[in-house]
Amino acid sequence: MNKTALITGATSGIGKATAIELAKENFNLILCGRRKSRLEDLKTQLSKFTSVHILSFDVRNKNEVQDAITSLPEKFQQIDILINNAGNAHGLDAIQNGNIDDWDAMIDINVKGLLYVSKQIIPQMVKRGNGHIINIGSTAGKEVYPNGNVYCASKHAVDAINQGMRIDLNGTGVKVGGINPGLVETEFSEVRFKGDSQKAAKVYQGFEPLKPEDIADIIRFVITRPYHVNIADLMVMCTAQASSTIVDKK
Repeated sequence: MNKTALITGATSGIGKATAIELAKENFNLILCGRRKSRLEDLKTQLSKFTSVHILSFDVRNKNEVQDAITSLPEKFQQIDILINNAGNAHGLDAIQNGNIDDWDAMIDINVKGLLYVSKQIIPQMVKRGNGHIINIGSTAGKEVYPNGNVYCASKHAVDAINQGMRIDLNGTGVKVGGINPGLVETEFSEVRFKGDSQKAAKVYQGFEPLKPEDIADIIRFVITRPYHVNIADLMVMCTAQASSTIVDKK
């Protein structure tokens, strides 16, 4: 029987690329996101390869999360792989100039959203004695850079939750691992700079950043290792990047 993977934040970037990669590997897919039309388009695209179910909800809303996941049809109720990918960055301001709404969005999506989704799925994995959770963090969860304050804090929290999950689920048969990308060219910077496309584009100028497909390929590799192999914590950057603040721009 094909395994079923649930991917949050599947409408763009790493989530969408991962959905495409796993469809080719015949994983059944549960694709989650807020933009229903994008989910429907992706379902149409990928249904030629595998079985796809879509769930449109906001990870910040714990009631929406619970209702969505409990609504799954029988074929999709057993979730073998959870990919906690939904995340966001809002603003790039010094702490004294930070926008509280931006802070709330980052903490609610990056931290609480990850927890809400995990809470709905972990119990079934523990009951079965198997499952695999992949938490998508960031190099910002390993270091702090100027004006990154709350975003970095939220990704440090993801790193801590990833470690805590792995400790608490040890002995249950559930594998837990974190993947922490550096600069990946997605809609990430468009969101951070609130739709300022020119400002967003400058982030990736002068070097070759990672592509969503690069991370999707790594996720595929991680979840297809033998059962006794758990890639617990992986940091990946493009060749031009040495840290959050050191990037070789020609």
